[in-house]
Amino acid sequence: MSTAQAEISTILMDKVADWLNQSALAGSDLETLVKGFCERLAAAGLPLKRVHLSFSMLHPLYDALGFTWVRGQGMEVEGFRVEPGEPSDRFLTSPYYHLLSNKLDHLRRRIDPSLPPEFPIFGELALMGVTDYMAFVHPFSDDTSQGMIGSWSTDGTAGFSDSMISALLRIQSHLAIATKMAVLTKLADNMMTTYLGGDAGRRVLDGQIRRGEGDTIRAALVMGDMRGSTRLAATSGREIYIDTLNQFFDAVAAPFNRKGGQIMSFIGDGFIAVYPCERHRSQSEIACQAALAAAHQASARVMDLNLRRKQRGLSDIKFGIGLHVGNVMFGNVGLTDRLTFSVFGSAVNEVQRLQILTKKYPHSVLASKDFASYCGANSWLTLGHEELTGIKQKLTVLSPDLSGALALDEDGAMETIHDRKSEAEQVMLLHRDAARLSAGDPSKLQ
Repeated sequence: MSTAQAEISTILMDKVADWLNQSALAGSDLETLVKGFCERLAAAGLPLKRVHLSFSMLHPLYDALGFTWVRGQGMEVEGFRVEPGEPSDRFLTSPYYHLLSNKLDHLRRRIDPSLPPEFPIFGELALMGVTDYMAFVHPFSDDTSQGMIGSWSTDGTAGFSDSMISALLRIQSHLAIATKMAVLTKLADNMMTTYLGGDAGRRVLDGQIRRGEGDTIRAALVMGDMRGSTRLAATSGREIYIDTLNQFFDAVAAPFNRKGGQIMSFIGDGFIAVYPCERHRSQSEIACQAALAAAHQASARVMDLNLRRKQRGLSDIKFGIGLHVGNVMFGNVGLTDRLTFSVFGSAVNEVQRLQILTKKYPHSVLASKDFASYCGANSWLTLGHEELTGIKQKLTVLSPDLSGALALDEDGAMETIHDRKSEAEQVMLLHRDAARLSAGDPSKLQ
């Protein structure tokens, strides 16, 4: 890196601003926008070594997205899941914490490797050759917790010149406008996929919004329900009940929302999930075997959860799951001004009744003969032939052998049910809380 501090070209920086505006109008996603922006800043002559940006997302499951760009190494992207807990020591000793807790817009420091680092991150930056660092907060508006926080770092010997800082402050406003549009677009997609599921959310965003619109599909079907919830609701407080219900969904429902599975809706203390497949045997086998594997994982996760609950003196969480396969109607129903996107039909009624039968039999997972026939050499116990309400033919009910089930992730390790709160998420939570404090409402801090 040259030691000279060349003037920054206003023309080239204007080209970067134009690109940001065009990309935002074209609907570029946040990752594409941030990566392209960082590469263009470097190409315009700014001697940037590292750029870090975090954005609050107003997502029901995630509070922040973090992007770290390093010259010559590309960009790392992280999404951060909400989880209660205290901020980490690393975060509490970070420049961001200092900036936010003191309500500063900017924080600049020269990085001198011969001196003890003021913040731990400065030691890491010094090893990268960084000489100058500037952090910033840029809210998207005065009355929202959405915003951008980040830092610029250079390895130029002379650090940032006044013209570089001026250029960064100007382009920062353009970046805020462009990323706000991308965040709002991402927000719409997040809301749809979180509340409707991936496939249903995409269908709605693509315009399938009229009442009655939909398709008839074949799918492996899953109906799950938590046992004893009525008694729990009557004897426990609201927070305990909701926390227990969410633990049940984390343990039992989550495996059915992966590897082709989609949770269509939560119904009180239960849920329905589908594994769409084509109308031929090979695809039906893939869908049913994926649903059965998820049932094994759900069983193992509940055992693990109950062990931890027992250590805290809490009662076991019990559940029932029905497994079936058949044709279902997949689409919009409801009022003209209030719709839901879900699955309907006789196969849905049958899987619901299979789930109810787990109250009769001493097995937590029951399946129809049709479902079991697609699951290969798996071990099944035939329990009987049941006459289900509203169903003409008796249904052969079977239970899979769930012994030896392990809650393994894709790498073969035991899967954790709850995710850790990240440093970038802590940044955005603090940013949100600082906004609430400045608005005079400390009661809303979480």
